[in-house]
Amino acid sequence: MKILVTGGAGFAGSHIVDTFIAAGHDVVVVDNLFTGSKDNLNPQAKFYEMDINDPKLHDMIEAEGIQAISHQAAQIKVPLSIKDPAIDAQINIMGTIHVLEAARKYGLKIIFAASAAEYGTPQYLPLDEQHPLNPLSFYGLSKKVDEDYIRMYGELYGVNYTILRYANIYGPRQGRFGEGGVISIFLEQMVKGQPVNIEGDGGATRDYIYIGDVAEANLIALTSDKNLTVNISTATKVSVNELYQTMKELTGYPLDATHGPARVGDIYHSTMSNDLAVAELGWKPQTLLRDGLAKTIDWGRTAYGTSQ
Repeated sequence: MKILVTGGAGFAGSHIVDTFIAAGHDVVVVDNLFTGSKDNLNPQAKFYEMDINDPKLHDMIEAEGIQAISHQAAQIKVPLSIKDPAIDAQINIMGTIHVLEAARKYGLKIIFAASAAEYGTPQYLPLDEQHPLNPLSFYGLSKKVDEDYIRMYGELYGVNYTILRYANIYGPRQGRFGEGGVISIFLEQMVKGQPVNIEGDGGATRDYIYIGDVAEANLIALTSDKNLTVNISTATKVSVNELYQTMKELTGYPLDATHGPARVGDIYHSTMSNDLAVAELGWKPQTLLRDGLAKTIDWGRTAYGTSQ
């Protein structure tokens, strides 16, 4: 199958590209390199430096004979979404509509990268797909709006879709931004021997999922003919303190963390059920946190120029 991966030079997108290619698919990548990097590109993928709002996108999709789209491109910085909602909407909402128009025009399956940020403050845990969506940022809101557009494209135009609501992704190539960014921040500080500061008491919990498992979910979704919305998560809560201690052991970091004020407005506990993904998509996470962190740390030692 010939697949377009939007945002395929970014953290998540590039791993999805690698997984598709390893499975024998042909891949075309579209990325404007705003946050992505050519260093992340798989050499077997065909690359277009292009914005998803580019008027030439549809012509390229037709010319390349694209058969499915994994739509990973997005503005993921929550603070930027609050500072400039218009930019966030232009990329995340208008960009997604432009991609959806291509899916409608050419009859393409679309896989969409949704987010735990759509849920907002949990009314109960673990969060399942029936939990109300009450996002606390324009980033989360834009992803919620995208989901509504995708479902309506499915209802009105017959577009086949799989919406994957990602938990806090982590792994090699991750930057400081995004929902699993604390791991990337700790990693750089630890391998460089810099002080580590934990915001708040460290008791806050999240559901951390390894990028390889997320990529595998995208691969499985390619062949699903159901219109699904599912959480992609481990269904396991991990505190910041637990995360820090595990990374400290794996890196041999010699210092103790300091604690500063908690960020205002942060959710304290969050974990997501993956029962629906297991039952309907036939996917389940394979990577234990310690193993995923070890792989991420191995990458980090090279990326940050240290061999300790």
